[in-house]
Amino acid sequence: MVRSFKVISIRRLRLFLAVFAIACFNLHGQESIRIATYNLKNYLVMDRLVEGQWTKNYPKPEAEKSIIQKNILEVRPDILVIQEIGGKDFLNELKNDLNDLGLDYAYSFLMKGSDPIRHTAIMSQLKPLYVKKHRDLSYRYFERNDTVKRGMHEIGFMHEIPFTLFSVHLKSRYTSDKRDPLSAQWRLLEAESCRNRIIERLDHADIQHYIIAGDFNDNPNSAPMRRFYKKGKRLIGKHLIGMDRRGESWTHFYNKEKVYSMVDGFVLSPSLIPLVPSGFASIMDGADFYQGSDHRLVYFDLSRSK
Repeated sequence: MVRSFKVISIRRLRLFLAVFAIACFNLHGQESIRIATYNLKNYLVMDRLVEGQWTKNYPKPEAEKSIIQKNILEVRPDILVIQEIGGKDFLNELKNDLNDLGLDYAYSFLMKGSDPIRHTAIMSQLKPLYVKKHRDLSYRYFERNDTVKRGMHEIGFMHEIPFTLFSVHLKSRYTSDKRDPLSAQWRLLEAESCRNRIIERLDHADIQHYIIAGDFNDNPNSAPMRRFYKKGKRLIGKHLIGMDRRGESWTHFYNKEKVYSMVDGFVLSPSLIPLVPSGFASIMDGADFYQGSDHRLVYFDLSRSK
């Protein structure tokens, strides 16, 4: 019994050391950087259904938070792009909860656009080179001037090569104007405004390697998404198709109409595509994903070199 116990203990120790070494290896950029995007579905205070009762001003239930934490912990991204989180207090809460579970994000940044309720954020284990918040992305929507609802984050990082991350969350398909079914025109204008600013930044700051990440609220072949692929003859990026372990590519489930769609993910600069070994992103496919969010977490690994 003593010998058996010692063998098991040694095996566990070796496994722990191996996992710890791999984690440190990846964290310091020796092998790859893992980047993820995740819509947390109303990680904030709002009126919601709680245990069958409609409740006003209620925070996201702890059971839903636990599923979100579990999914993040399973993937352990070095950089996590977030949509639909409340203010700084909610971001700090998530950061502290993950830290208590063994995943420490030393850096976190909240992006507040004109939407007073739902924001985007980025948490990172890697120290950024710089952070810019684009809140002035304007466009003309029918008879009014407007700005991109959630704004756009721009954060630079150092890898084998320096790269820039642009974080977006385009208008949902909820329509408040009958002239614009599914808010298609609204979302297109937001995409164009973000795309135009990205091009300005690429040219002004001489950015060669970049990632556009987040919840685009439209499918890969839609007009809003095509705005991030090309402008005229200028090639901007390529959509990184995601797949789960069953080979399925949907990232969002709209329960009301039982519709599955691919709306979350990444567009990469042509220079970064060769640095994704598999050529695809991965999608978390836990059976209980819907208990945490109506979106699935999407991620990919960026290698050091070709």
